Amino acid sequence: MQILTADVLVVGGSTGGTAAAISSARRGANTILVSEFSWLGGMLTSAGVSAPDGNELEAFQTGLWGKFLQELQQRQAGGLDNSWVSFFSYDPRVGAQIFAEWVQELPNLHWISGEVPLEVYCQDSCITGVRFSKFTVTAKITLDATELGDLLALADVPYRWGWEFQSEWQEPSAPVEHNTLTAQYAVQAPTWVVVMQDFGADVASEISPTPDYDASKFTDAWENYGVEQFLNYGRLPDNRFMMNWPISGNDYGVGVERLITSKTAQNEFLQECLWHSQNFAYFIQSQIGRRYGLADVFGTGFAMHPYYRESRRLVGLNTVCEQDILPISTGQVAALQPDSIAFGNYPNDHHYPGFEFPLAPKSLRWGGRWTGTPFTIPYSCLISATVDGLLVCEKNISVSHIANGATRLQPVVMGIGQAAGMAAALCVELTCQPRNLPVKTLQQALLQDKVAIIPLFNLPPQHPDWLFWQTYYLDHPEKYPVDGNCACTLYQDIPSNLATFSGIFYKNDIQNYTITINTPKEFRGDWILVTLRSHINHQLENYPNAAPIRVSGQINHAGRWLLIETIYT
Repeated sequence: MQILTADVLVVGGSTGGTAAAISSARRGANTILVSEFSWLGGMLTSAGVSAPDGNELEAFQTGLWGKFLQELQQRQAGGLDNSWVSFFSYDPRVGAQIFAEWVQELPNLHWISGEVPLEVYCQDSCITGVRFSKFTVTAKITLDATELGDLLALADVPYRWGWEFQSEWQEPSAPVEHNTLTAQYAVQAPTWVVVMQDFGADVASEISPTPDYDASKFTDAWENYGVEQFLNYGRLPDNRFMMNWPISGNDYGVGVERLITSKTAQNEFLQECLWHSQNFAYFIQSQIGRRYGLADVFGTGFAMHPYYRESRRLVGLNTVCEQDILPISTGQVAALQPDSIAFGNYPNDHHYPGFEFPLAPKSLRWGGRWTGTPFTIPYSCLISATVDGLLVCEKNISVSHIANGATRLQPVVMGIGQAAGMAAALCVELTCQPRNLPVKTLQQALLQDKVAIIPLFNLPPQHPDWLFWQTYYLDHPEKYPVDGNCACTLYQDIPSNLATFSGIFYKNDIQNYTITINTPKEFRGDWILVTLRSHINHQLENYPNAAPIRVSGQINHAGRWLLIETIYT
């Protein structure tokens, strides 16, 4: 069997794995990336979730995540503001192309697709290599970037799966004891995304149901939304629709524990999950007509694999718990982790079909809309408590089942991957294990790569004092502002090539704004006003009610909002 040697081995072409491999190689490490699928990017591409959630504010668009959005904006005809679930929706093929090009530009990054790990080699509690079907890779540092934490199981690295109760970490949303929900769902339900298309006439190929098709599973899918709003949830360019719908939709969790019991049981679950989405697509077509059918995005219309919301979770040096993602009392941010290497801001979100699961709130209104309070990811949750030579960089970080609902989102995982790849390369440079890597060295390297690791609402990456304030709060975490706004000077630029709108501004409530557009005449009427830019948010808060306003921005018909980039005074 062929033996390959690398400084860093990344196993899995997931969102985190792709970012980790690119980050490691860009730092200079000889890196091998082994993926199961021919597309890189995981959730963002091969799993079809091309309307990602979280880290949407301008100040949070940094590192590889920010570069990815910039590349998409340049390449995706029609722009990214198409749906109402996300400000960024795109053809997943475009995302996969970006990642492939980034990887291929790096001569010290060798990408091998079509392989899964079969065996992990260890020596003295240190991982030294991984065997695949056609070759073995030995490496100084190995990263588990698989969707389900496969290396953890293969190497007998301690991990968690499923629920923890309140007695474990005193999490406010954790159940006190086993109940009907915990018995039915060991982890959150995955979704096999399907992309559909509006062909403009009744010409779509007929979608076939499976023999066990049951329409009653889907009858309430868009009852409280209407068909148009339902379709626009994950609207993509070119009249395509990402179907990742949680309400009587294609979430599937029946016997979800089969994902980790055996390969046979896993394949059975995956087949059922795919059939469930096929039946959902058939139901949609049967209700609204043959104008709608499967898109050609993946050839079949179905993603290459499910969107996994949860995996095996490492037992690490530190575990992110619910308290770590909830806002400080009277504040707009969670407490700062001193060894922060990434951050997210998505509200805690859990998927259990047929169940409502209330969670402690972590949302706030900002920019005229609801978003989530920012929280930080500590480096110590990427490191095994017992095994060396290993880092994790996907949904398999050391996190509680409850907190996973906020840490699992695509931009967060991309940030985790970028930090893990940088850490692996630094470990090679310094000849040390991940647990011995000085976190300040890692943080400084990330900042030099223009990766924000302190969430600050009013510090966009183009701010001339960006590095100063990021470094300041790393050195003085006790001074981290509870409202998430640093004492930087106001930075505002004026984007070009945007449409201009004039009308009357209305302040309906706190952080709830509308505009009655007068011109252009084709957009006359009432539109919600939203922004992702801090200085625009500040201007909206102080703008007089019922006053004339002139802005530049972009109309989103799906959400009926106007995304503002500039207010003219």
